[in-house]
Amino acid sequence: MLFHSSIRKELARSFGATLIVLATVVMTMTLIRTLGQASRGSLNPSDVMMIMGYTVLAYMPTILTMSLFISIIATLSRMYRDSEMVIWFTSGRGLSSLLGPLFRFAWPVLLVVMALALLVLPWSNQRIQILKHQYEKRGDIERIEPGRFQESAGGKRVFFVEKDATGKQSGSNVFIATTEKGKETITSARSGRIHTGEQGRFLMLSNGQRLESVIGKTDLKISEFEEYGIKVGMDALAANDYVPVNTRPTLALLKNLTLPHLAELSWRIGLILAAINFVIIGVAVSSVNPRVGQSANLVFSLFAFVLYYNLLSLGQNWIGSGKVTFGGFLLALHGGALVLGTFWLAKGHNNWHWRSLLGPRSPASSILRKSPT
Repeated sequence: MLFHSSIRKELARSFGATLIVLATVVMTMTLIRTLGQASRGSLNPSDVMMIMGYTVLAYMPTILTMSLFISIIATLSRMYRDSEMVIWFTSGRGLSSLLGPLFRFAWPVLLVVMALALLVLPWSNQRIQILKHQYEKRGDIERIEPGRFQESAGGKRVFFVEKDATGKQSGSNVFIATTEKGKETITSARSGRIHTGEQGRFLMLSNGQRLESVIGKTDLKISEFEEYGIKVGMDALAANDYVPVNTRPTLALLKNLTLPHLAELSWRIGLILAAINFVIIGVAVSSVNPRVGQSANLVFSLFAFVLYYNLLSLGQNWIGSGKVTFGGFLLALHGGALVLGTFWLAKGHNNWHWRSLLGPRSPASSILRKSPT
């Protein structure tokens, strides 16, 4: 019991610290990327924090798995470095005895990863898509920002207002370029205001000029006006029935096992299987030579983590294109990682050497090794 409790307590401290650091790094990177998208007009600036929260929530299965993996390696490597593992080994404990306390500590984390991968991940992706779609569907008036050229939702108009006043109800130096029904129209006015009537919303322009030309012809029609109205109703995008695969619930994917759905399922199920495999791999790769240090071991572990997830993403693309089957990929990647990690763990537990695995030494070589000469 002392052996189990001491490992779990140190794992809890290491896991908590690692999780905070990784979550902070991911939040910072996500915030920078989200602000960049908002500055380019892809996102609503007021939704930046919500989108960042949903994005970090979608990354949480990977963050939790990586935190668990790093905490296992850091804890066991510290025990090797301080010769604590030697004490446990001499008391009859082997590497395989570490799996019990590790899985007792890791099973709540694995359950959270499962819930996040199967339930929360598609929900967070769906919320992000809804916020982006609502921002793209806003009307022409809502798109106007003073001092910036802004394109309408349908891409047929370009607006510019130099100065805005009274909550976007009026503005000065208005410019509108329109391409519609084979005609190009450029309208400019000293001022403009929004008028809402029974027939809809209109942009009423005062003291301006209108240039109209037919595309492909050189004729130009110029007219001046004191007041001119342009209807600017809700220029919403056409209804789009396409729903991204990563936003669909897991149950909906299971009901219709098409190639895109199987590819998405391989990613979600792979997040769970990878988290389980990394517990075993963490025990196997944590043994270090105290004279060498743990930096090389940690770098190798991080490389293995990145390689595993890159293969998981690559397999998702292969399943979606029909290059590999769903079951074959899961068996090859996750089953292969489990076999490799178990064999590596058995090698450390039984103190096997690569030369002994290749075959027994000949009696003559053993006599020569024992001879003092």
